[in-house]
Amino acid sequence: MRTEIVAGITTFLTMSYIVVVNPAILGLAIDVNGRTAAETQQMLAVVTLISAAVATFVMAFHANRPFGQAPGLGLNAFFAFTVVLTLGIPWETALAAVVVEGVIFLFLTVIGAREYVINMVPEPVKFAVGAGIGLFLAIIGLQAMHVIASDPATFVQFNPAFATDPLAIISVIGLFLTFALVAADVSGAIILGIIATTIISYAADAMGYSPHASEVAEGVFLYTPASLSGQTDIVYSLAGYDITPLIGAFMRGFSNVDSMGFALIVFTFFFVDFFDTAGTLTGVSQIAGFLDEDGNLPEINKPLLADAIGTTVGGIIGTSTVTTYIESSSGVEEGGRTGMTALVVALLFVASLAVVPLAAAVPLHASHIALVVVAVLMLRNIVDIQWDDLSHAVPAGLTVLVMPFTFSIAYGIAAGIISYPVVKAAQGEWRDVQVGQWVLAGAFVLYFAVRTSGIIQATV
Repeated sequence: MRTEIVAGITTFLTMSYIVVVNPAILGLAIDVNGRTAAETQQMLAVVTLISAAVATFVMAFHANRPFGQAPGLGLNAFFAFTVVLTLGIPWETALAAVVVEGVIFLFLTVIGAREYVINMVPEPVKFAVGAGIGLFLAIIGLQAMHVIASDPATFVQFNPAFATDPLAIISVIGLFLTFALVAADVSGAIILGIIATTIISYAADAMGYSPHASEVAEGVFLYTPASLSGQTDIVYSLAGYDITPLIGAFMRGFSNVDSMGFALIVFTFFFVDFFDTAGTLTGVSQIAGFLDEDGNLPEINKPLLADAIGTTVGGIIGTSTVTTYIESSSGVEEGGRTGMTALVVALLFVASLAVVPLAAAVPLHASHIALVVVAVLMLRNIVDIQWDDLSHAVPAGLTVLVMPFTFSIAYGIAAGIISYPVVKAAQGEWRDVQVGQWVLAGAFVLYFAVRTSGIIQATV
């Protein structure tokens, strides 16, 4: 029980940033009449917590798996920046698309279609997902820690102002402290590392060492907190919020809808979320030891149902698609193996409703230390890949490489799925490729054609 509770707290701390980030992103696109930007963000923070709690409760009690769920990064950005701000689609219509996606997920999950499709993913791709997610986590974590930054020529570089950036220095100290605790086999090593880094960060704040990221290196960091504590300018007060303007707003979104444009938006939400969730469940289950000899997760429909319910509820009450979080791997590394871990995560989301967001007390760079630690540990999963067989090495290698460099679990899986039948056929083993695997490869080609050719913009 103690291990599961520590694992749940660890998972919550590593994914708690969404309580602040999701309202900040969606708040740019959702404009509630008669409400200020701060009030809208308060409402969005509440519905973020509610949708995350509902989905994770289902994960705990129905699926009995240690996975945390919440509105997903990437999908919320597509919702805000592409669908609403770029295409000019009303935010109510975008919510309607999320609800439709959730209902489709519910139906496909109940009849077993999602499990069937996921089981069609080639074995080498399944075994590569864990390592790919590891590299993905490493980039996210190191960037939030200000160890790496963007560069116009090389795309990524070492922080050019590392020695004068207190946030980066404190993050690295916290990282090596956490590695030391893990190596010493200290129980709760990751959460102790997060707590220690948080304390050091607040102490540095108190002494006046609060860097402004824009002053360190203009425009090179994705996360630019005003101080080490990572607080935003929005002041969140005690609970007692009126979220009725968001609840049911999706119903207004069905009026005056262009059917083709709406269908393409639902298709994009659906496709990315489908394989993001599949990849996360597979990758985290691999390090937990849940996968069978074929790389499949037994009774995967149960955690998939949590994702479907969370997405549907989220769209109804006013937030974007809910998905399983790769940060769940931090709790799994702490020993979480049952729904008790998820229950702790869900209860902490509920507790955060008391003061929104309670989770923001932990600075982003401190919580993301856990991602780098877990990333290193997840790389051991590549030993399961048959590297001497090109029909395994090529799709597995592409999955591992494409995932972090495109910042998308789904795109990494797509690269592996598309390449697998091609390499198999080239080796003269086309009979070993299932019809469903060819269909999956073709579906991904179609997806990329729709997503990147401007068809959505032209249709809308």
